[in-house]
Amino acid sequence: MKKPTLIIGKRQMLLAGMTLVLGIAVYVNYAYSSAGADVKKTKVVKSNSVSYGEAELVSADSASEDYFSQVRIERMNSRDEAVETLKSIIGGGDATTEEKAVAEESAQAMASLMESETKVESLVKAAGFQDCVVYLDGSNADIVVKTDSKGLQTSEAAQIKDILLSQVTVPNENIRIYDIDS
Repeated sequence: MKKPTLIIGKRQMLLAGMTLVLGIAVYVNYAYSSAGADVKKTKVVKSNSVSYGEAELVSADSASEDYFSQVRIERMNSRDEAVETLKSIIGGGDATTEEKAVAEESAQAMASLMESETKVESLVKAAGFQDCVVYLDGSNADIVVKTDSKGLQTSEAAQIKDILLSQVTVPNENIRIYDIDS
């Protein structure tokens, strides 16, 4: 019969060290929380009554600029998440070759849509519009344009549509153009 041996390896040492650090952290937390037994009180804030629904003046310029920057950030974040998902599918060991091929095609389509969106936005701005955000999903196109107080004219909408169709192929009935006053 073989005698059991006690071998202490790297994993056991790491586990023991982490347990020790956790124990110390719990003790320090307990010591600090019991030492300061007084609960901090906040001051009562007295404010005027608020009537909900009252009109409030805001600057349209900052609101529309915030809109365009916020939309660009949200679009970038959603695209980054989609790219990470596709990367995990392509790099994953449990995906079939067919799934990887579909993921690669989706990644290429997304990259070309992103490039087309950027081109259309640049061309619309070069045409004299203040700001623009374009959403493309292959079969639909949504364009949000910052205009002056008189709104988007029919000729300007036609100009934007021509710019869009010069870069991508989208059916006319799937093109929507929105304007935001500056």
